[in-house]
Amino acid sequence: MTSSLIRGRPRRATSHISARVVHALLGVLIGVAWLVLPGMTIEHRAPVADGRAQASVAQEEDESSAADLVLPLVAVGAAVLVAGYTYVRRTRRARTRTTPGVVPAPLTAPPPLTELDEQARVLLVAADDSVRTSREELGFVEARFGASAVEPSALAVRDAEAELAAAFRMRQQYDDGVPEEAAARQHALAGIVGRCEEAGRRLDEAAAGVDQLRGLERGAGDALGLAETRFRALAGRTQAVDALLTEPAARYGSVAVGAVTGYVEQAKDRLVFATLRLNQARQAADLAAHDRAALHLRAAEGAIAQAAVFLHGVERLGTELSGAAALLPAALTGAEAELARLRNSGGETPVGELRARILHADNVLAFVRDEVAGADPYDPLDALRRVVRALAPLAAEPTAGVLGAAAALVGRAAVAGADDFVATHRGAVGATARTRLAEAKRLLAADPVAADGLAVAARELAEQDVRMHGNPVAGAAEHESGGAGAVLGGILLDGGAAASFGGPRGRGRRA
Repeated sequence: MTSSLIRGRPRRATSHISARVVHALLGVLIGVAWLVLPGMTIEHRAPVADGRAQASVAQEEDESSAADLVLPLVAVGAAVLVAGYTYVRRTRRARTRTTPGVVPAPLTAPPPLTELDEQARVLLVAADDSVRTSREELGFVEARFGASAVEPSALAVRDAEAELAAAFRMRQQYDDGVPEEAAARQHALAGIVGRCEEAGRRLDEAAAGVDQLRGLERGAGDALGLAETRFRALAGRTQAVDALLTEPAARYGSVAVGAVTGYVEQAKDRLVFATLRLNQARQAADLAAHDRAALHLRAAEGAIAQAAVFLHGVERLGTELSGAAALLPAALTGAEAELARLRNSGGETPVGELRARILHADNVLAFVRDEVAGADPYDPLDALRRVVRALAPLAAEPTAGVLGAAAALVGRAAVAGADDFVATHRGAVGATARTRLAEAKRLLAADPVAADGLAVAARELAEQDVRMHGNPVAGAAEHESGGAGAVLGGILLDGGAAASFGGPRGRGRRA
């Protein structure tokens, strides 16, 4: 940005030029006056002799001639002075005026729409990663110091989440084609960029307070002990959680547990990485290498947090499958009652689109009843989802009664599952999947059916991003140490820095 000092230099330079011209012309006039005025100031004395009288007459004639010469010179000098000053004034006006006669300097062109679109996507991903990482680290800080001690930092995270939610909402509207005009769409993208930058600024402002509270640069002993305690608790849960999938898989089939298949193995992978980093942190702490200990500790904390997400996801799915199986018979009964109401409404036979939807819903309910009554395993959560989607366009109150409860269960399950996947694979997930997930979260309470559809789409897009991303870390050593999973999960950033509390500019400040 050009400073006011720099912007003012051309104007002052012109002023200096005009002053020098005026000073020079005044100097010329003064010099002329200095040469001729002495002849005008000779005193006139009375003659004392004839010879001297003649000399006096000659002298008076010379003085008269000099006086006659001064007036034209003064006039010419004054004219030159006026002309010079007028020229300088006109030149200065011509340079500074903004009349139609002068073409103004071109303004800086805004970036192309495609470039701004890509910038918005990149910043959405970076801001979302920053919020997730900051929330994870703050959990360790709160466990050690209490909720009241971290309230200012927690407020900064909530403010950043609000800015990010607004940015995701704008992005969803943009993807839906709103607004339509090119200029308005460019303005919308600029708004997304601004919201993401503001979210990062809020986190960066609070990062110093978190660092000061933790005091890791002075010693990581207590924080390291807390991380090791959490690590041991998770390691003890892995075997029990793995066993939780045995019964649901046998009862409902492998498809029913497909969303969390491999989660226990990925949790173990994160814990392997955490083991290595905790050992390195402990060794660095013993050597009083506090900065290095803090780096390893933060990496271990990120891995521990993601291992907990994996294990909790498996536990939650087991609960969701049991709840869906218990709710499914009542949902089928409620759906059939709703269809009967529609058929008997007003004594008229439904026609057109309504009739087609009723027939489709009848077919869905019949198929689901056959699944439930059959001997083969079935996915109760998926069956409940099909019932809800078939009846949602027909129900008088889609969010009320047993169908409302079924829609809420399905929506919560889809949103939570997609959120877990993005959180643990955020090193590869792009902006579109995150945008659909954010919109699903926004709609969950008011419209769980729409939220379910968006969350399912978000999960599919995120899985596609991971497949396209591939394995960024090659080599058996990285996989054995859990480094590849740490990169995929966004725990380790480019250059080996451990992600920490802060915005996109500051969360990788420790390399």
